[in-house]
Amino acid sequence: MSTPAASDQVARPAVIQLAIREKGALYAAYIPLFAEGGIFVPTAREYHLGMDVYLLLTLPDDPQRYPVAGKVAWITPAGASGGRTQGIGISFPADDKSRQLKSRIETILGAHLASDRSNQTV
Repeated sequence: MSTPAASDQVARPAVIQLAIREKGALYAAYIPLFAEGGIFVPTAREYHLGMDVYLLLTLPDDPQRYPVAGKVAWITPAGASGGRTQGIGISFPADDKSRQLKSRIETILGAHLASDRSNQTV
């Protein structure tokens, strides 16, 4: 029996679990520049722009895990300028669950959103 060629296999999205335990870490990881919101995930694994990823996100002081079927929309390579952490930015999809998640993150961050403190992306 032969093994199917890689091109015959359907690529499944990478599954990433990210637990953010502190408000400061959430501020550093949140990407409000994406229309539907997004989150930065530190990783040394190689990803490409546009790749599908399935994220299980846990927010500070919230026992719920939020599932996100997002896409890689930002890549910070190893050795990036400014000492930025290597990783990827995942954009949230345009759906009700993502709008609720974005709202939840922005509620947690509150006044921090207006801060000019640097974060992992911009």
